[in-house]
Amino acid sequence: MSKSTEKWGIPDELWAKIQPLLPPPKFHPLGCHRPRVDDRAAMDAIFFRLRTGCQWNALNATGICTSSSAHRRFQEWSEAGVFSHLWEMGLEEYDELKGIKWDWQSLDGAMIKAPLGGKKNRAKSN
Repeated sequence: MSKSTEKWGIPDELWAKIQPLLPPPKFHPLGCHRPRVDDRAAMDAIFFRLRTGCQWNALNATGICTSSSAHRRFQEWSEAGVFSHLWEMGLEEYDELKGIKWDWQSLDGAMIKAPLGGKKNRAKSN
């Protein structure tokens, strides 16, 4: 990792919690691909993207990890539930440190469009 991107690296304490969540690497049956990008470098790139909001292809300029490797690993780890488990661990740790008033928590949201919303369906006024 370059000097300019060192500050974006995952701290050792956090990496120690993430590493056991990672599934074993998938190897190509013929063994004909390049060596796999280091897991920590891929996670550093994913966290960099999450913190900055940059596009996947912008990772190529950082020197942390290529965008294709980071995105592929993100998909692989998402399917394996790594980020969901990490989120749960974070909630549990925060609850232990500060306490979460679970009885005050609620979820609200809409996943469908408003049936009569938008200009298209508004009544015309003269």
